[in-house]
Amino acid sequence: MHVIRRRGWELPEGLTTPEHVFFNRRQFLAGTAGIAAAGSLPASAIAQRVTDIPDPTASLYPVARNAKYTVDGEITAEKVATTYNNFYEFGFSKNIVRAAQALPLRPWTVKFDGMVEKEMTVGIDDLIKAMPLEERVYRMRCVEAWSMVVPWSGFPMAKLVEFAKPLSSAKYVRMETFMNPSVAPYQKDFRYPWPYIEGCTIAEATNELAFMVTGIYGKVLPKQHGAPIRLMLPWKYGFKSLKSIVRVTFTDKRPVGLWEKLQASEYGFWANVHPGVSHPRWSQADEEVLGTGGKRRKTDVFNGYGEYVAALYKGMEDEPLYK
Repeated sequence: MHVIRRRGWELPEGLTTPEHVFFNRRQFLAGTAGIAAAGSLPASAIAQRVTDIPDPTASLYPVARNAKYTVDGEITAEKVATTYNNFYEFGFSKNIVRAAQALPLRPWTVKFDGMVEKEMTVGIDDLIKAMPLEERVYRMRCVEAWSMVVPWSGFPMAKLVEFAKPLSSAKYVRMETFMNPSVAPYQKDFRYPWPYIEGCTIAEATNELAFMVTGIYGKVLPKQHGAPIRLMLPWKYGFKSLKSIVRVTFTDKRPVGLWEKLQASEYGFWANVHPGVSHPRWSQADEEVLGTGGKRRKTDVFNGYGEYVAALYKGMEDEPLYK
């Protein structure tokens, strides 16, 4: 287990600036992202050659919108949503767009293992083309108390579960993102238990809202948003919806995510949005709506998706569902 030990010169947590305020302002120095040079070619030339391969699935977008899944209010401007991103593998600020472009997306495979009928590794293009793509407008609520409304393209996670053919004894889905410190320099930071891991129950994974994302705004998913495939669980805080997935494991043991392993008192397994349960260092009662000049809205229980997911948690009143 990852234990955080505070040194004598560190301030108490009660005096720290709230995380959502801190990350909005701080600009970190540029990292050392990039692929090492091979032979006599400069690293920049190799990075461009590897990372600028046209996406074979780009012609699939835009896809038809499913009118059942929408929200009140305006969709966040594309320029805002695609330039304000958390992707700690590439930096600790929101300005990681440029660094994330170093991530090569082809070849890319997703491994399905654990408690399944047959383990398999599938090429991302074959996986995407085998699925029924649609667009859904979901609100995303970050644990840092900001939100955005995005038209996500992809397919129901239930279809992914069906494709993997898990055994009836499997109770959870454990997902893992890529591990490549040569292009994602912050994965060299020993303070974080890389690679990024998250998980959910089979019941959550097969809920109709759970969505595997492969595109946004009628286009292929950009790297800073977790290309070529990421998860979206809109009733949970955003850190549960991991990016750039390479492995899906079915298990009977509850997965421990990166943030839970790092600081379980702040980032637990369930992470369901709830305005009445504060983060230990700031309130979750309301949120900043990105692209509105700092306007705030009251946060809804389950991020407003209670009609779809509340039944999943009946009889679990003693569980810390919002941690």
